[in-house]
Amino acid sequence: MGSSKRFWMGMFLGAVAGGAVSLLEKSTREAVKKDFSKVSSGVAYVVKNPNEFIEDMKEKVNKVRTTVEQVTEDVAFITEKVEEIKDVPPQITELVKGTKESLRKIAASGGTNQHIDGQE
Repeated sequence: MGSSKRFWMGMFLGAVAGGAVSLLEKSTREAVKKDFSKVSSGVAYVVKNPNEFIEDMKEKVNKVRTTVEQVTEDVAFITEKVEEIKDVPPQITELVKGTKESLRKIAASGGTNQHIDGQE
């Protein structure tokens, strides 16, 4: 386990050294300073107003929950409609077969010039 500790210590020191080297560039230092300022002000706000932060989080969680429930309902509705559509082709097949049979009867009765309602 000693070499494992040595490995992780080396990784940590390498990360620190890499971070320090990257800070040699002025634009990187300014960007890090700006980001750190944003994070620290956010943390300070949370520390000073924990109840407000908790209420904000609860509100966001409720919005996510509501959205998930709505999406679940929408998926269930779409699934139901897809199942209904799957049942339509057999019904259409029966309708076409019935129409085909009716047209055969009309043709067999002798008049291709007859209208469907029986008038000429």
